Amino acid sequence: MSRPLHVANASGFYGDRATALYDMVTADGVDVVTGDYLAELTMLILGRDRLKDPTLGYAKTFLRHLESALAPALERGVRIVTNAGGLNPAGLANAVRILADSLGLDVAVAHVEGDDLRERAAELDLGEPLAANAYLGAWGIAECLRAGADIVVTGRVTDASLVVGPAAWHHGWSRTSYDELAGAVVAGHVIECGPQATGGNYAFFRELPDLDRPLGFPIAEIAADGSAVITKPAGTGGAVTTGTVTAQLLYEIAGARYAGPDVTTRFDTVRLADDGTDRVRLGGVRGEAPPPTLKVGRNTLGGFRNEVTFVLTGLDIEAKAAWVRQQLTGATAELATEWRLARTDRPDADVQEEAAALLHCVVRGPDPKAVGRAFSGRAIELALASVPGFHVTAPPGDAAPYGVFTAAAVPASAVPHVAVLPDGTRVDIPAPDETRELDDLVAAPPTGYAVGPTRRVPLGLVAGARSGDKGSAANIGLWTRSDDAYRWLASYLTAAELRRLLPEVARLEVTRHALPNLRAVNFVVEGVLGEGVAYNARHDPQAKAIGEWLRSRLVDVPEELLDD
Repeated sequence: MSRPLHVANASGFYGDRATALYDMVTADGVDVVTGDYLAELTMLILGRDRLKDPTLGYAKTFLRHLESALAPALERGVRIVTNAGGLNPAGLANAVRILADSLGLDVAVAHVEGDDLRERAAELDLGEPLAANAYLGAWGIAECLRAGADIVVTGRVTDASLVVGPAAWHHGWSRTSYDELAGAVVAGHVIECGPQATGGNYAFFRELPDLDRPLGFPIAEIAADGSAVITKPAGTGGAVTTGTVTAQLLYEIAGARYAGPDVTTRFDTVRLADDGTDRVRLGGVRGEAPPPTLKVGRNTLGGFRNEVTFVLTGLDIEAKAAWVRQQLTGATAELATEWRLARTDRPDADVQEEAAALLHCVVRGPDPKAVGRAFSGRAIELALASVPGFHVTAPPGDAAPYGVFTAAAVPASAVPHVAVLPDGTRVDIPAPDETRELDDLVAAPPTGYAVGPTRRVPLGLVAGARSGDKGSAANIGLWTRSDDAYRWLASYLTAAELRRLLPEVARLEVTRHALPNLRAVNFVVEGVLGEGVAYNARHDPQAKAIGEWLRSRLVDVPEELLDD
């Protein structure tokens, strides 16, 4: 059997730590470093870049990150695999060659393409998007590495494919090595968001050591059977524990079946075990054939948006909000308008800011003039003719374009998947021969927890949470750290109770999924993010903190579960 492949992550989003790529290619024992730069919002940003300059459309920061890391990577034999190619992987691959030439380095660069479906949007019934990209799998990456690439640049592949491709290449897995591939998907899912696996965005962050140092980026040591150990470089901040890994496993998932282009991963089979300090072992993962379709992310320009936030201070907050809304009725009559009153005020405040509430007005429309200065001007004209203490949080602004994200599905066989090798040879990667339609897998959570005396405390005293965005939906995953606490949580926190605790989602569709192996339940809330991150003007537009809101809610918890 081949030795475990050590795959590190050095970027979880477009804008992540600039020094991480150098740090990880020089970390002890690393074979491959991955960089994840893409998200739904990022694809919109890159699409607008490409409108301005057709030679762009990739994550330009990758080149800056690579400049100091390329020489040590080549010296150590560390391969680099990144989706920073975005909408133009060939363009970024060429830019990498130019950078290498300027540094006097000889580098073998390959790229993967075929995901960009914009030119075929009409044929595939995808509308008229600014960007339309299928989520490709891992086999193009594996082909590039097999051909000797030092750097592999991709466009829109699944985030986990950046890890699965190197693992499949290193261990020689076949297209039907489903359990092994699924294990690598889980490892890739854990490390794809960088320090989120080592304590970033962690509910119990106060338990972490070394908070005075930057959190380390994670490493997955992937064995030939698909099992893996998650760790981090010695001496870096944060920690790798079953808690930090569980939190990341729950990030942006839905049910027990996690569909991908190469394998459907059974998240209900994942098992975690401590493997020493800053080491957590992943095992037991089962995989199934992938679905016959690929997900396509579509970004379109939806129109123009503007926003004004009025500060309402002291007494009569509700009446003040009503008067401001009435005064702007004419200015918003022809626009799609959202009003939100955030009662951030409290009585008898010692600090003026704590006596203030925020009234948000968001307008959208097709005419930038009507949405822009025409609306802003009407809002600011109220300065001397409205509520007492009138002021706003920022000067009036112009209209800004906004995007709309939607997901579609197309047959995998309709999407080209091409590995362009370092010598320019083009290799077609076929669609899977074996597929399986995706269906829900319902795991029955434990029920019947006998509740004795209770205490009204924040839910977060007994449960951690991790939340995130998926198009218009948000997921909220909660986990506990004992079997008893999980039995209580699974019995208590139903979809109906979630709606009660979070009134903002009371009228939305909420689906609950149980993951007993992780002592976790995951909720998917449809529609809470409107038409995607770039569209909505919600206080927390990517739902990153909705889990922490839920943890702060007061509930009746059995006293025997509370650790004084």
